[in-house]
Parts: sequence; C-alpha cells; structure tokens
Amino acid sequence: MPQAFVSHHPAILHKLTRLRSKETETVAFRRLVKELAMLLAVEATQDLETRTKTVQTPLATCQGMEISQRVALVPILRAGLGMVDGLESLLPWAEVWHLGFYRDEEKLQPVSYYNKLPEGEPADCCLLLDPMLATGGSAIAAVDAIKKWGAKDIKFLGILGAPEGVKALNMAHPDVDIHLCGLDDHLDERGYIYPGLGDAGDRQFNT
Repeated sequence: MPQAFVSHHPAILHKLTRLRSKETETVAFRRLVKELAMLLAVEATQDLETRTKTVQTPLATCQGMEISQRVALVPILRAGLGMVDGLESLLPWAEVWHLGFYRDEEKLQPVSYYNKLPEGEPADCCLLLDPMLATGGSAIAAVDAIKKWGAKDIKFLGILGAPEGVKALNMAHPDVDIHLCGLDDHLDERGYIYPGLGDAGDRQFNT
C-alpha cells in the first residue's frame, strides 16, 4: 500500500466533505482550501526544529521556544496558490517560491513553464503545495527541481491524493513525506482523482 500521512482530524474531514460538494461555490471553496491547508500544516510541521528564547512577560522573564529553521512554501501553479494563505497564517515569516507545470492531457506528463526558486542557499525545510496528488507527475518534477536547488528536507502537502500518485511519488522520492487531508480510491481514465472534487484550479479561480 502506498505510504502517506492521511489526516483523520474531525475538522479536516468535515471541511473536506464540504469542499467535495458540487454545490460549494467559488468563494466558499477558496476559504475551505485555505482552512484545510492550515490545519494540515499544523500536523505536517510538528517536527520543525526549535531553539529557546527568553522573553519578558508583564510579570516576569519567561523561557519559551521559537522555530529555528528557514522554511519555504513552494506552491505548484496554479492550484497550489490557494494553499499559500493558509500556510502563511501559520508561518507568516516563511519564504514563498513558485513552480509552474501544466499537464499534457494526452501523455498525462508534466510540462515545466515557470521556476522561481532563487539562487543561493536553499531553505532548511520546503513545503511543496498542490491540492491534488493524482498521477504524481507534477509533484515528482517539482521535487526534482527543489532537490536541484539543494534542499534536503521536503514535504508534500495536498488536499486529496490517489494511490497511484502516492505510489509514484514514494518510488521516485522515498525521502519525501506526503501529508494529505484525504486519500481517494483511484484515478479515472482521464487521470482525475475519483470520486475527488473536480478540477481544484478551475473551482478556485472560477474558470
């Protein structure tokens, strides 16, 4: 069985059900993607490294903790953009870098058209964002690009996945953790997640 961390949090299950519904309109769909991304990120980032920090409360000094790693959010255009706001609510200091791929509908293969990863030192932790992990092609190509940048700690965060996509990403990059809100049955003949929620990009951007 393909390996992925699939959330069972009641709030995620509730919001995911609303997201799937064809009755959910664009504004509500965008809000739900943002909320699901933030909830998923809480689970996916529990192992971020921290260091101690002393602060002054109104009453006394107090030793607390702060995240010590440089974190990058890497949305896959265009659908991954909808997840960025949720992650920034949790990690407002994180860098945001974009990768763009479109799918060749005949070959079901990703085609790169945009790469804005910067030159210089890579982030300590890269969170790759894409609502759908279907065939896994775009995710694999994106991880290839991030590793070429030099990053070593990479996690994939998605709303929905299919076993085929999880298996493909596992095989290509077994060191990349996969975090999903839900894992569906299979891909249909068009390479869409079934039962899924339709095209996440089209539903977010009303196209």
